[in-house]
Amino acid sequence: MPITTNGQVELYHDSFGDPSGEPLLLVNGLGSQCIRYRAEWCDRFVAAGFFVMRFDNRDVGLSTKFEGLPDLKGIRSALSEGRRPEAHYTLTDMALDAVAVLDANGVESAHVMGLSMGGMIAQTLAVEHPARVRTLVSVMSTTGDADVGRSSPEANRLLMTPARPDRDGVVERALEAARVYGSPEHIDPERIAASAIEEFERCFCPEGTARQLGAITASGSRSEALAGIDIPTLVIHGDHDSLIDPSGGRRTAEVIPGARFELIEGMGHDYPPAFWDRIVELVAENAGLSST
Repeated sequence: MPITTNGQVELYHDSFGDPSGEPLLLVNGLGSQCIRYRAEWCDRFVAAGFFVMRFDNRDVGLSTKFEGLPDLKGIRSALSEGRRPEAHYTLTDMALDAVAVLDANGVESAHVMGLSMGGMIAQTLAVEHPARVRTLVSVMSTTGDADVGRSSPEANRLLMTPARPDRDGVVERALEAARVYGSPEHIDPERIAASAIEEFERCFCPEGTARQLGAITASGSRSEALAGIDIPTLVIHGDHDSLIDPSGGRRTAEVIPGARFELIEGMGHDYPPAFWDRIVELVAENAGLSST
């Protein structure tokens, strides 16, 4: 099993394609395992000319798990009072995990695409380790500003309420999430259930998701720092996203100089196969490649 380390944190990672291709690092969202980037989708990136790397963030999948739950209220209070919040880790630490994966693959710099929380990690990587990022793609994400990218009440309820801790409960939650904030014309219950079962059997760690949420909260706004990014940047958002409102994507594109904003009609806060080819095409264009 391919494992690399960032200090005491072990990180599962794998790759697709020829290492001589254009390196593309894929970064996952909140509570999401690397297998969400389905092998079939990774193969399409390979066909476009990329060498694809994916990995499990800390606290999910086959990577290191921490212990304890974050005090989200305390984190918010500290931020509002100008104090340093106490969290298990921040997006800065998670960006260093991404650096460790690049190092493990012998990659000096890569095109980086992150989805949702993965977009936040990718943004942080571009800000704090600019030499490691060739181009940036931030998908269904936001800047950390409180006035944009907000969840609808129903989506927020789902986010903050743990699923029942058994296989049926996880499947039930995945189907409910698809109905609440997924792509409405592309809800495939059989595909969603199969994916949820695969992830449940690979690793079930809801406490890890809570700690990742603590990292997002503790990291605050990136808008000022994002204004210093000087690489080709693409921001993608779905017009049906009610978990992170498209205003989050628009703000991201507004604050990063020269960023392109692409709103995908019919896409929610998910990435069903119907949108794979379009996203591959956009990422390849941003990287200066022609997708095939």
